[in-house]
Amino acid sequence: MSYKLKYIKLALLLLVGSNALAQITVQSPYSKFGVGNLNGTTLPQQRSMGGISAGVFRSSYISNINTGNPASYAGIGLTTLDIGLSGDITTLKSNSLSERSFNSTLSHVAMAFPVTSKSSLSLGLLPYSELGYNFKNTVDIGGKSFDHIYAGEGGLSKAYLGYGIQFGDHFRIGANAEYLFGNLIQSTSTENADAGSFNSRSQHKNNIGGLTYSYGAQFDFKLDNKTSLIIGYSGSAPSSLKSKSSIVNTIYLKNSVGEELSALDTLDHVVNNSSNMKLPLLHNIGFSIYKENKWLFGADYRMGKWSDFRLDGNNQNLTDTYGISVGGQFTPDVSAINGYFKRVDYRLGFSYDKTYVQINNTDVKQMAITVGLGLPLSSYARSSFYRMNFGAEIGKRGSLTNGLIKENYINFRLGFMLNDRWFQRFKFD
Repeated sequence: MSYKLKYIKLALLLLVGSNALAQITVQSPYSKFGVGNLNGTTLPQQRSMGGISAGVFRSSYISNINTGNPASYAGIGLTTLDIGLSGDITTLKSNSLSERSFNSTLSHVAMAFPVTSKSSLSLGLLPYSELGYNFKNTVDIGGKSFDHIYAGEGGLSKAYLGYGIQFGDHFRIGANAEYLFGNLIQSTSTENADAGSFNSRSQHKNNIGGLTYSYGAQFDFKLDNKTSLIIGYSGSAPSSLKSKSSIVNTIYLKNSVGEELSALDTLDHVVNNSSNMKLPLLHNIGFSIYKENKWLFGADYRMGKWSDFRLDGNNQNLTDTYGISVGGQFTPDVSAINGYFKRVDYRLGFSYDKTYVQINNTDVKQMAITVGLGLPLSSYARSSFYRMNFGAEIGKRGSLTNGLIKENYINFRLGFMLNDRWFQRFKFD
């Protein structure tokens, strides 16, 4: 295959990825707060191990892109392409109601290229947050019934360019320059149950865009010839992004079957009011113990100062976050000629987080058990490796105490990964 054809395919993949990520949807009332539900920064192979990333350098003989710590890019020895899909089944429960939804999308496009024997460049497009909800509260005023309807959609995506380099035999550093962009659209409607009554809606849209930075470092200790202990740290700098907000207040009617008619009047219309969104300082520290081509075990601890978050000058009562991840991977025999499942990577993990949402003086927490498989695929060249990474997260968010809503979710992640040797001149006899 010519390099020109590879470049064309690469550009098409990025274009498809950017369109798909912009359409991410989720059904979660907790996404109403902040920038929505945060996605994390890892690809399916790390998510299947509980989301560990700070101390993960290598997890197998092939190159993996660990977007959670850019210092790990230094270990990428082949051109790597990783494309993924995701699907989410969410069940919402209150004390009297239950509702289920399903959403799916292209989840990520990431690439990495070796620059020297001890450094690599990575770039890609990842989801950052998801916003999607629709619920109502019915009240009686003066003997009449009114519905307050709350709805939101959108989210943020992250395009990044990163570089990682190793100094000596044990120490690595790296950094990402990241461009966050997307729309956060939220509306509140008040509707009268009587047909022909006037209804009102206020819609607030924030168009977000700006640069932020993340960074990381790793140091490894040799325990024996094939086993290493890796200590890692990664973080994101506090940053200020541009926000253009629009506010539209309208009056509208509904017909006898409940269908919304065209707006009768626009009471207020403010477009492109410039403001800022301030993102907080984030930290992640962790370790892993890796036995070459056999097994890996690790853990992370993370925290974020989301009490410093501001959107249009408003904090939305967000609180500081913290969380842990524990997980690992086991490969029976990577060199097995007979017995395909001996060459499969088996992954298991657990994650727990206190989110930045607090309602009725109750912290919203989430936890999940993760499982996954790294499935080797046939390759047609000695320098090429193909792998399909499948993972699932089975978890819950929130609870039924203090009037909250409980979310049970199953998230599926599917990634297709290619390792190949590009940018190399071949000699012919």
